[in-house]
This record gives sequence, structure tokens and C-alpha cells, in this order.
Amino acid sequence: MTANGLLRKDQLERNLFDERRLIEEGILKEDNPLDFSVNFQKLCDACRRGDLKVCQEMIQEGTNINAKDQYDYTPLILASLCGHYEVVQLLLESGALCERDTFQGERCLYNALNDRIRNLLLQYDYSKTTDPLQPLASHLVSLLTRDHPKTYDITVITASETFYLHKFILSARSPYFRSKLAQAPDTKVWKPAPTIPPQSFAIALKHLYLGEIPREPGGGPGTGFTDSEILAGVDRISKHLEIQNLSQLILDGNDRRLARQRRQDEVQRGRDQLERWFRDNVIKHAIEIETSRADDIKWDRNNGIFADILLRADEDEDEAEDEGDVPVPTNRDVQRQSSTNALGIPISHSDRSRSPSRTRKPRRSKIYPAHKAMLMRSEFFNTMFSSSFLEAQPTPHLQIVSIDCSPAVLEIILTFLYTEKADFGLDIAVDVLFAADMLFLEKVKAKAALVISSLGNGSAIAMPASTALSPEMVAQENVSQSQPPPPQPKDTPHDPSNSQPADDELDIYEILRAAWLTRVQRLEEFAARYIAYRLEAFIDTPEFAELVKESAERITRREETDSIELLDDIRYYLSERFRLRFEDSGLEDVMDEEAAMAEAVAQSQSQSQSQTQAQTEAQSESQERTKNGAEDAHAKPPQPLPRWGTDPKHPHEDEGVDMSASTSTATPTPTSTPSTALSSVLNPPSTSGAPSVPTAASAPSTDVDQDPNQNPDQQSIQALLASGAVRTLDGELAGDEFAAMAVDYQILLDKIDRLLEKLKLDA
Repeated sequence: MTANGLLRKDQLERNLFDERRLIEEGILKEDNPLDFSVNFQKLCDACRRGDLKVCQEMIQEGTNINAKDQYDYTPLILASLCGHYEVVQLLLESGALCERDTFQGERCLYNALNDRIRNLLLQYDYSKTTDPLQPLASHLVSLLTRDHPKTYDITVITASETFYLHKFILSARSPYFRSKLAQAPDTKVWKPAPTIPPQSFAIALKHLYLGEIPREPGGGPGTGFTDSEILAGVDRISKHLEIQNLSQLILDGNDRRLARQRRQDEVQRGRDQLERWFRDNVIKHAIEIETSRADDIKWDRNNGIFADILLRADEDEDEAEDEGDVPVPTNRDVQRQSSTNALGIPISHSDRSRSPSRTRKPRRSKIYPAHKAMLMRSEFFNTMFSSSFLEAQPTPHLQIVSIDCSPAVLEIILTFLYTEKADFGLDIAVDVLFAADMLFLEKVKAKAALVISSLGNGSAIAMPASTALSPEMVAQENVSQSQPPPPQPKDTPHDPSNSQPADDELDIYEILRAAWLTRVQRLEEFAARYIAYRLEAFIDTPEFAELVKESAERITRREETDSIELLDDIRYYLSERFRLRFEDSGLEDVMDEEAAMAEAVAQSQSQSQSQTQAQTEAQSESQERTKNGAEDAHAKPPQPLPRWGTDPKHPHEDEGVDMSASTSTATPTPTSTPSTALSSVLNPPSTSGAPSVPTAASAPSTDVDQDPNQNPDQQSIQALLASGAVRTLDGELAGDEFAAMAVDYQILLDKIDRLLEKLKLDA
């Protein structure tokens, strides 16, 4: 070792060699093992793409998120390198390791794409990446010293000390106690052999309650026993109680890394034993009964699963409906569905009219036997059992406590309290969120918010099924074409083919209201982003206007200078939605020219009246050429549509040109956006008020075979779409995708402003 206390290079190499040897022998577990499984490959691919939904699904299936692939990449490194902030956050919250003192941790920080991700990684230091089962272990250890409220049901008496224990924990963790208590469940007192030192039994007891084994046995002067005698006593009591590797845990305490790994393995083994006992006793012995008879249940206190409380959950009324006699839901029923219905639960039919003779299944309830010692992990139950409430008073039979949730949700809550595990799907995530908020289980609330924001989000740039096009526009765009238009990028907001199925969409309004009620900031941000990336589907609906009013009313004593939090978030994510598409193309400055664009659009609209006469003359001349059978209809190629990011080759290229007229009569007029430039092409105004139809002479010539049954207007639109034109949200055409997105961005902002004016709100 050097003078400054650092290891020499040869000592480091020796330590690395010894560590590798221990890993090969199976004594030491590698933090980042190689994983070639299919699920891990799916997880890595999802981290590269930023697919939150697939990442969450793979994590729920138990994929090791700290493993590495054949290229020595962990999922966290991939997500950090590719710049997916939400995926990095999901992995860290799920237990991904990012320790600065390790090679993989430093590599993850070094590869972070931006400062936002790097700062997030730095927040998750060693203290946040410890064993996720530590809260469960800490609670079990605290039961050894907790005397109020009374939860113990067996007393262990040694020569110098008395321990107050819990039968269900001893039965789950020790095969000896499992067998003994199964034969005599009424046992109240147990005495170990007097030759065993009390310190030895205390060490074994702490191990059974998932406590950390002390590095020193605790013998010496004043204790009455030497260290060797205590170790010998630990060995005897571990064999008697059938506890494995207890002595080895004490001997491995000098190696910090090995001790930490052994500790994590033992806590994991203890959790698995508790989960197995929980499912074989609590879940297996749950009683399903008609709700009207639930209060008649009598459960004796001396029972084989050592339960001291009963929890009751009633089925929803819609679940009690007779499945064989359910009518088809009407539009009124669909509109009244709740937040849970919108996430996949069958729609309630309880309010529909029924004939008096119609039979219904009786409503049912489910009653779970439970243990106060585990329920007290919830502050709700801890207060209930520690105070003078009726549920805390002793009674001859077990008391029944009703929980306002469904049996499936209560089972998820109980599973978390007993095993620190909470796995559930999107269909009941909102119900779990409300139940966790009621029971003050912040970790389950965070888990529910994580499930909703990841599984409900899918692709961050997925667009809604509905479009802003009118039926006439859709009809024109869907006319039969001999050659389909070129495919658009996957993430373009103009292609309805990218839309998610309507059945997969969330009721985002109820999700946001749930976030407000439960005070979950993550869900509020998710809802705002979800709406912003699909704003064209929501902005014109009365439900969205009502939601904006609710957001404004959340501020008491509102003043004119107060903003609306929902709209602030939507504007931010709307800017992010479009700006991300421009950053790599050098067009991000376009997004900062909103005022200039709005002014130019207003100027273009004011000039439209001056164009009417010239366009009418051009239309008349085109129709006359059509009647005369002009043969040069396709003689000239179409003039290119205005596009962003290119400089005009000629002075007139940045001007709107009426392409429906001949060259000699075309009247160039200034314009600011591609959609304005094309308004005269697609819909030239006429003095009679009837829609004008371009002639064959004015239709652009393309290589696409034109359908003779199509009118010239449809042929013109077809040719423009085939040449790469893109529709904007107002139904106009733009020269390319970037031009359309710039127009769409301004259209959506204008709609927000008009909505505020309509609601008479200042924001």
C-alpha cells in the first residue's frame, strides 16, 4: 500500500483476480451478469427506442435490469446514451444500479446524452440504489421492539430474556416452527434449551425477522459467554430451527461486498418464504360470500393461520350483473363510463331500467384473514389499531374491517404489505391509485402512477385516431388511386395510419382528475404531455374546455395575472413535440417566429379579396380551354410547393402563385406559409359562390396514371399528394412535412387562445 493509503497496481490486480475467481466459483455474484434471454434483448431494444410500454412490461416479467448484453451494455447505459429521459427514470425507480464508484456507474454518467439525464443519474446515488426490500426488512425488525399496539401471539422465554414474537413469521421462516405450530396452533409459550446462550438465540431471531447479522458475536467480559461459545450456540440453534448458513453469515462479515451480497440474498429468500406462506394461507383461505351475509361471519381468534383481523372488499355493482342478460350498451352509457371503465373494466349497467322479473346475481364480497403486524405498514391501519377505535378493542371473534375497493385491488394491497411486491396491469391501475391514497401507501401510489404513465403512454409521439380534416377533405384524400403516395415518417402528426386504436386510448380526462385528487405530480405531467401530443383530437371538444375551466378553478381567489397550470404544461409539451422534429434539421428557429408567422397569415388573409377577380378570370379561361379540348394539359411540370429550409432560386419562388391559371394570367401574391400558397390552387374563389374546379390544363403533370372518372380537382389533389405534399390540420396542403408542422403548431396555439377567449379566462 502506498503512503497515501491507496492500493498499488499489483494489489489492485490481485484483488480483481480474487474477485473474478470468487465469481467463477459461485461464491460472489456479479452485479452485471451477461444475459442472452429473449426478454432481456427486448428490454435492451426498447431502451434504445425509448419504448416505455415495452420496458415496463419486461420489468414486470422479472427481467434483470442490471444485466448486460453481448456488447457489455446495460439497459440503463443504453437509455442514457440514446437520450430517453423517461426510460432512464423508469429504470432507476425499478432498481437499476448507478453507483459512481463502479465502472458501469461511471460509464453510464459518461455516456449520458445531455445534462438533464446526467443530473438525474447523479440524484440516484448509493443511498437510493440499495436493496428495494429494505423497507419490508426494517418493518419486520421493528416488530421485535414494538409493544403497542399488541400484535404478538407467542412468547419465547430464555434464561435471561423474554421475546414477544409472531407465529406467522416463525411459521413462514422456520421449518421447525411451521411443523410445531401446525400440530399445536394454540401454543402461547416456548422455551429453548437452557444451554443455548441468549445472545445466540437473539442472533437467530434477528435473522428470522430479516434483520442484519452483527459482525461481532457479542461475547466477552460481562456477558458470561465467549465469542466461540456464542458462535457454537448459533450453530446449534440454527440446526434446531433448520436455518441455513446462519454461522457463515457471521464469518463473512469482514468482507463488505460479500457481506452485502449475502445480506441481499437472505432478504430475498426471506421475502420469497413470506410470499409463499402468504399465498398458501391468506389468499387461499379467503372467503367469497354474498354481501348481505358478510357480516354474519364468525372467525375464532385461535385459528390455524394466526389471523387477528378480517378485511372485507365488495364487488362493484356492475360485476354483480347477470352476464347472461346484459343488454348492449347505448351511447348514453358509454358517455357516463368512469375512469376505471375507460381503462378496460366493463361498463356499469346498474342505472338501466329493468323489468321487475329480471334476474340479477346477488352482489358478492370477499373476506381476507390478515395480521395486524403487517397491516401496520400502512399509516391508515397503524392509526386504527393504535387508537381507541372499535377495531382496536378485543372481541371474542375477529373483527371485520371494510375497505372501499374491489377484491382484486385489496389483494394487490395485501400482497404489497406482506411481500413488498406490487404487480398489476393498466386495467385496475386507477383503482389501485385511489386505494393506495386512502391507505397512505406512497410507494404503491408511485407504482400506480408509473404503470399508467408508461403502459398508457405507449409511443410518446403516437397520434390520436381522430383527425382535424372535414369529411369532404377525407373523401378527397381517400379517392381511389392507382399509385399510393410515398410513405411518411413514422412520427409525422399528419398520418392517420399512425393512430392508436380507439380502444387503446385512455380516458385522459379522468386520469388527470385522479392526479389532482391524489396529488400525484407525475400523472399531471403525463396527462399534459398525452394531451399535447394529441391536442388536435381534444382542443375542439367541450370536455376539454370543461377540463381547462376546472384547472383554472383550482386556484382560489384567482386574479388576472394567474396562469392556468394545465395550459402552461400543454404549451410546454406542444413546443417539445414540434421542436424535437426540427432540432436535427436546423429549423428550430422557425418555432421562435410565432408572432411573425401570425402577422404574415393575417396579411395573407387580407390579400385574398384582392385575388378574387384575377382568380375568377383564370378559372374562366381554364374552363374555356377544357371545352376546346386543349392537348397540352400535361405539357408543363407542376410548380414546386413552398418548402422550409431551402432558399428560393428565383425571386418569385417565395410567392404564392395561382397554378390553376395560365402562365400569362397568373398573378403572384406574397404568402408566408405553404398552406396559404396552395389555397388558390385547391379552392379558388368564384363570384357565384360555387366551388371552382381546376381544368385539365391546370392540373400538374405527374407519372401517376390519372383515373378518367375523377374530376380535375381530385386529380390535382392526387398529383400533389403523390409528389410529397402533406395535409395540415386545417385541411390545406403544404409542400413538405416541416412546412406542415410549422403551420400545425401555429394553428394549435391559435386554437388555445380562442378557447381562452371563449371561456373568458386570462392566462
